Amino acid sequence: MTVQELPGAASYRPTPPPAWKPRTDPAPLLPDPEPYRVLGTDAVDGFAPELLRRLYAELVRGRRYNAQAMALTKQGRLAVYPSSTGQEACEVAAALALEDRDWLFPSYRDTLAAVARGLDPVQALTLLRGDWHTGYDPREHRVAPLSTPLATQLPHAVGLAHAARLKGDDVVALAMVGDGGTSEGDFHEALNFAAVWQAPVVFLVQNNGFAISVPLAKQTAAPSLAHKAVGYGMPGRLVDGNDAPAVHQVLSEAVARARRGGGPTLVEAVTYRIDAHTNADDATRYRGDGEVEAWRNHDPIRLLEHELTERGLLDEDGVRRAGEDAETMAARLRERMNADAPLDPMDLFAHVYAEQTAQLREQAAQLRAELDAEGDA
Repeated sequence: MTVQELPGAASYRPTPPPAWKPRTDPAPLLPDPEPYRVLGTDAVDGFAPELLRRLYAELVRGRRYNAQAMALTKQGRLAVYPSSTGQEACEVAAALALEDRDWLFPSYRDTLAAVARGLDPVQALTLLRGDWHTGYDPREHRVAPLSTPLATQLPHAVGLAHAARLKGDDVVALAMVGDGGTSEGDFHEALNFAAVWQAPVVFLVQNNGFAISVPLAKQTAAPSLAHKAVGYGMPGRLVDGNDAPAVHQVLSEAVARARRGGGPTLVEAVTYRIDAHTNADDATRYRGDGEVEAWRNHDPIRLLEHELTERGLLDEDGVRRAGEDAETMAARLRERMNADAPLDPMDLFAHVYAEQTAQLREQAAQLRAELDAEGDA
């Protein structure tokens, strides 16, 4: 028996009835066709000179931080370092767009964002040097642990933001992820929950061109990653990720929207990973020097420095001071990282459970006895 032969087949409708309509008008959710820019436009006039100069100083400091961290891997002081060179505008803008009470949820590449938010540079590198645990107190700094598994920090950000909303806390969560992370299920689950719950969370996708060696074209056929927001019922914004004021403005607007109850926003910042994926990666196997050089000409520091100089907001003395401040930071970081961290083997059993299990207590006692025996010997 076919569908047409079933009782009541005359009323069968292969399409929804006329009363059907979209739950959300998709037009306001769609991103602009081109990445939003500030530098080189009249929009710069709307920015306070103090903010522009601070963005510049943080970019210079961030570039030197990345270079010093990469050098530390070659000296054996860091096990691995995922550099954000070329992406400093995204990192700095994300940190500065938040209030003290807000939370930052970084990925493993976002150590610079954590430092720009005020985290001690050495503590930000503790995990990457193979030392214990996160290296810092997430509650104290309102910076979640650096997430090495791709995109797992996104559902955590949604959970925290939703809980804050239920409690009536005026808190926004900003979660950072790379384009590779958008291919993970956690990304889609987080966006769906955030939109359904109208959670005060902002998702920043740093589209740096590659998920290790896989280019974006092999990850998605969407017009842009920002377009993915529409399918979940939230606005998508597309921004030039090397234009620091533009990224700061777009993120600040998204944070303000979330804080006043407007729900989540997905921001795609189009940028580029100048360095290899990590110090263990050979990027020459999957991209050419010409591509990298083209992006060097769109360097976030060079763009902002040119704009500020042309407008009389930055002079040679200001450039020199920013460089000297960055060098001072790098020297202190180098000195502190060259000192061996004190290691206590008993830390193996700390911070695993609130109350140790019988098995852990037994293992801890066995190790303590072995250490005492070594000391006596």
